[in-house]
Amino acid sequence: MFRQLLVIAGLTLLSLSAIAEEPSTDTPVNGVSYIIQASSMDVARSAVVEAGGEITHELKIINAVGALLSPGQYNELASDTRLEIQRDRVAGISSTATLAPSTSLSREEPASSAGGKGPITYYGSLTRASYLHKKGITGEGVTVAVVDTGYLDNASIEKNRGDTIRVLAKFDAIQNQSWKIDEKTIEENEIADEEDFAVGNDENGHGSHVMSVIANNKYDDNGNYLGVAPDANLVSVKAFDKFGNGTYLDVIRGLDWVLTNKTEYNIRVVNLSFSATPQSHYWDDPINEAVMQLWANDIFVVASAGNKGPDAMTIGVPGNVPYVMTVGAVTDNGTPNYTEDDALATFSSAGPTHEGFVKPDVVAPGGSIVGMMKNGDHQITIDHPEFMFSYGDSTDYFTMSGTSQSAAIVSGIAALVLDARPELTPDELKCLLVSSARPATNSNGDLAVSVFQQGAGLVDAYNALVKRTTDCANVGLDIIADLAGTMHFGGRANKNTDGNYYLMGLDGYLWIDGYLWIDGYLWTDGHLWTDGYLWTDGYLWTDGSIGTNGYLWTDGYLWIDGYLWTDGYLWIDGYLWIDGYLWIDSTSETTSVNEWVNQE
Repeated sequence: MFRQLLVIAGLTLLSLSAIAEEPSTDTPVNGVSYIIQASSMDVARSAVVEAGGEITHELKIINAVGALLSPGQYNELASDTRLEIQRDRVAGISSTATLAPSTSLSREEPASSAGGKGPITYYGSLTRASYLHKKGITGEGVTVAVVDTGYLDNASIEKNRGDTIRVLAKFDAIQNQSWKIDEKTIEENEIADEEDFAVGNDENGHGSHVMSVIANNKYDDNGNYLGVAPDANLVSVKAFDKFGNGTYLDVIRGLDWVLTNKTEYNIRVVNLSFSATPQSHYWDDPINEAVMQLWANDIFVVASAGNKGPDAMTIGVPGNVPYVMTVGAVTDNGTPNYTEDDALATFSSAGPTHEGFVKPDVVAPGGSIVGMMKNGDHQITIDHPEFMFSYGDSTDYFTMSGTSQSAAIVSGIAALVLDARPELTPDELKCLLVSSARPATNSNGDLAVSVFQQGAGLVDAYNALVKRTTDCANVGLDIIADLAGTMHFGGRANKNTDGNYYLMGLDGYLWIDGYLWIDGYLWTDGHLWTDGYLWTDGYLWTDGSIGTNGYLWTDGYLWIDGYLWTDGYLWIDGYLWIDGYLWIDSTSETTSVNEWVNQE
């Protein structure tokens, strides 16, 4: 979306930040990196060229360019009312290594008696994705784009169960290079052109791990697949470097490539296992704008919630976009065959978002997740060799925890459902996944943890497939108007005078987008989560404190009917974000493939 820049300094909600300033006169001669938006990419590019700036990125998806500007060039463009200028930022990944899982535990009977190729896993059975595998639903024909640290050739990822190449392409958003992969370029697992294939290689390991969780075609000793969608196709978009860091400009260029190549590769799902601290309303963030364009163009977006939990209001970009599927993490506490100690992972970021939306939408396994990395070829394996383990003839197994892995599991489930029901739109698929999830409840049937921690509950692939309700997601929202800048939205989350967050108008667990929480949505076999969290800031999250007409915030700020956000809302902590905000001067905050967290 395009807005005229208002040079007004703002303070972020999560932390008191330095007031935004123009570049100092000691800025390096080669310039500072900016995102310049206009009514079209051509307008932005022409303005930069005329001012003498250096174009670095063309970002048609958000009508923008990336450019290096000197202080003088910046000052000239800042006075151009056609433009919106934002400082580029850095971003990064969201995972941690964990101890190798037990190889003697499983949650269900073997899917086959074929024997094992890998360590026994639990997330396929816990989410009931393995039930779909038994019905022959494996994600075939559905392509998942993974925007991450890249892809390094791996036999368990390279081909599907039919021995057909299914990593269809690689794009390196950092180098702006792409390479199409097919049988002509790979013969007998040997790369025909090593130099070309090196495009988009994964130096970090996070991207390879995420891709293997989504689509590994090997199976464990019980016959359950190690990947959620073992026949799904993949495209790899490298936007993060060897250390898991990337810039907004490179991430957006990667998302632009996904949209441009959507039809050629039948990209139906995009996995975003990274996060950045929100610095604006969701609709003003450039990555979020690109993500919303993907959703509006029929691509289902799965975003990790982030690893900054368990505090409230810690959902990162782009998980704070209300339209997309945002995923938090649960852990089995190292006991995959015993569910009574399953719990929300303490690192899992929680809502509400700053605009009052319930996030995450669902949770999925995110503790001790088995994936593949080439031992010694990825930075993570070099830094943490203690989490590598061997099984059979492979030395390339690695366990990690994080909402990155949770998002990968949901991306795989999305591919399974689209395999069976390819006609679904992103809104319809989101409705199926959310309305079929299983919330954690206590012995009284009440929620064991808040909706702001678990969303609708544990994702359930089998329930999603048999569910027929498809009109319950994003009700009352208008993504086209949102992108056009003519209308923006807020959710129903609020905070009462006791400091507790609650949902305004809550009645019988009626969720903000129209999801009705039914008592029958319980965990399989009646498994319960551990007791609800007492939040570190002292807020005990409850389901009470129902608001009435007007929904007055504790500091006296009134939300208008329909929760429509207009020009400049005062937030509960008194910080003002203005329509057309100026980003803070700092570029040190990370958008990362989610940050490393303690073992869980």
